[in-house]
Amino acid sequence: MTAHAEEPKLPNEPHVLRDTAVDLLDVADAFDVGDDFDINLRLSFDYESRSAAVRRETNIAQTGLTTGGYLTDSMDVSTYYESTQRLIPEVNIGIFRDIALSVRMPVILSNNRRLEEKGGSAGQPLATSGLIGEQLFSPNFKSPTRSGIEYLALGLDWGVMNQFRNAARPNWTIGVEGRFNVSTPLRACNAAPDEDKMQCANEADIDRNGENDPLGDEFGPLAGDNEGNFSSGEQKPGVSRGTTGLEAHAYVSKRLSYIEPYTGVSALFEFQNSNTAYGPFNLEGSLVNHPPLRGSLVAGVAIIPWEQPEKFRRISIDLRVKGTYVSEGRDYSELFDALGSSQASSMRRPNYASYTANENVNDWDTTPSVVDETSSRVNSTGLTDVQQYGDYELKAQFTWQASQYVKFDLGGAWRIMQEHFITFDQACNPDITQQLARSGPCKIDEGTSPGDSGGQNQNWKAGGLPNPNHRKVINDPGQRFKVDTSQGARAWVRASVLF
Repeated sequence: MTAHAEEPKLPNEPHVLRDTAVDLLDVADAFDVGDDFDINLRLSFDYESRSAAVRRETNIAQTGLTTGGYLTDSMDVSTYYESTQRLIPEVNIGIFRDIALSVRMPVILSNNRRLEEKGGSAGQPLATSGLIGEQLFSPNFKSPTRSGIEYLALGLDWGVMNQFRNAARPNWTIGVEGRFNVSTPLRACNAAPDEDKMQCANEADIDRNGENDPLGDEFGPLAGDNEGNFSSGEQKPGVSRGTTGLEAHAYVSKRLSYIEPYTGVSALFEFQNSNTAYGPFNLEGSLVNHPPLRGSLVAGVAIIPWEQPEKFRRISIDLRVKGTYVSEGRDYSELFDALGSSQASSMRRPNYASYTANENVNDWDTTPSVVDETSSRVNSTGLTDVQQYGDYELKAQFTWQASQYVKFDLGGAWRIMQEHFITFDQACNPDITQQLARSGPCKIDEGTSPGDSGGQNQNWKAGGLPNPNHRKVINDPGQRFKVDTSQGARAWVRASVLF
């Protein structure tokens, strides 16, 4: 048996390129032999675009849709287009041997979103209809251009193992990153509103005129109260997600001559902030009132066709596949702006957060519980419950390390997102309560029983709590919107200065 041990490096030994060729595992360090301190400065320009067909469920009996009263989800609505340009400055600082602190701040230079009618949908009112006579939005819709800081990221990485220190071991890096909201959160906007309407009105502004008007008589005891707790005027469209994120990752690789295969996992957890489009945290009847969770699996290989370690020169080609599972959650969908800026009464009027017992006992046979008009009002912000889906990316990157202090990256990626519903809220939450007085429309008919005076009494059973985020015109089966499998492309260029 032969024992292998890492011989200590002498201070006068030549310093050569010994870093991994995979950027996911590259960790700056400090207090190393011959390298007391590392600081890496990076600047990236990233361009991303994608498109998706938006469709709607229907039971219309016509060619290309359905027959026999069955539902289909193939009614054309629009084609969604989005493009984003980012400038991403990043600093990596070695704080100890194979331990690094990173600071990253993606700046969105331009984010553009629009809908274009598909399959003659502009001439098919049912494609975007709400209640009778209502149109939820136009199939031709444009959002305002957004720009600003997407988030501020602070990360910590630890190279648990380093093949270049001990050839018998692989490279293994683990790390965490916090993502903090430092700019205005996204708000639903319409770049071309009707006359006297705001581009970006507050979600509580029912008529979208920018004024906190008193409520009308149709609101009963609330008549005369203001529409909401907001200042008159227009909001900014915002650019950030309005969340605090925590990302954790672990990657492993092994250099084998001219190739370095690698794999790893990552997970992103987001927590909504207050005063954002996510609204109240504590809506009891809401089934899903949090952002989606994202879990990713990465595999790839870095090919190193040429290098001169003693001169710190290297060319590498990184080929990577990434698969991400996105859980069900409230999110900014393709219809975020269109639905959130809708002028339809079915979307603008607030829902009440809870129901209470009907004080008129004579109506208990038909309506045992009614809206609690003293409960909080829940407005539609454009955020919707989005069904779980898969998100896949194929990536290639060319890297040229020109010297000890300079490195350049050029890359591109192809992205595929599975089809999924984007208005997926359910009407009732069956897991919360079995109190009939609070169940509202979520009551269950259990038939009749003989009454005291010889008649029949209606029997009801509680079926859960009403979901205040549910909107019948977009969430009921037969009314829901979905996106088909969508595709997109991304390209980037990055320059790094290494000290």
